[in-house]
Amino acid sequence: MELAHLVAFNLTLLAALASPGPAMLLSIRMSISGGFRAGAATGLGLATMAASWTTLALLGLTGLFQLVPWAYGVMKLVGAVYLLWLAWGIWRDAATPLDTETAPVKRAFLGGLLVNLANPKSVLFASAVLLVIFPAGLTLTEKSLIVANHLAVELIAYTGFAALLSTPPARAAYLRAKSGLDRAAATVLGALGLRLLWERSA
Repeated sequence: MELAHLVAFNLTLLAALASPGPAMLLSIRMSISGGFRAGAATGLGLATMAASWTTLALLGLTGLFQLVPWAYGVMKLVGAVYLLWLAWGIWRDAATPLDTETAPVKRAFLGGLLVNLANPKSVLFASAVLLVIFPAGLTLTEKSLIVANHLAVELIAYTGFAALLSTPPARAAYLRAKSGLDRAAATVLGALGLRLLWERSA
């Protein structure tokens, strides 16, 4: 493995992080509504689970899904149900003033962890990226370096994102439009959950 492989991997990760999806949506909402600590804790949860998916991909979980297809189906079902439950909670509380809500930082890490856990496609993405970018026959040390690198890239990205979005102007803008923004976020998350259900039944 060479430095160029890690650079290519990191560029792919950053492109994936920037794409719209439940992880980015949750990171945005928690950073703006809960402040830097909530946004950073959410990012830590998202990064931890994403790095865990990469670990499992390196250990061959994709092969397990091919051998036991129903296991992947079950994971997709659980993920879809969680995203729908999350969407319902955000929609239900959209009109609730922010200062009366439970401090989001207390559940931010777990929320980030569960959102990325609810997306078993992450392990397939990780497997594809690893297969294309890295050479075969990686040593245990090299695999450990890849996982640590993945965790670091996501932590840096989400922490920077939280710092940017938790500023007073961003928070004030969110509070002015909280109801509409939360319902929009809930709609997107619900649509992603329904998409997972549709793909599972297709």
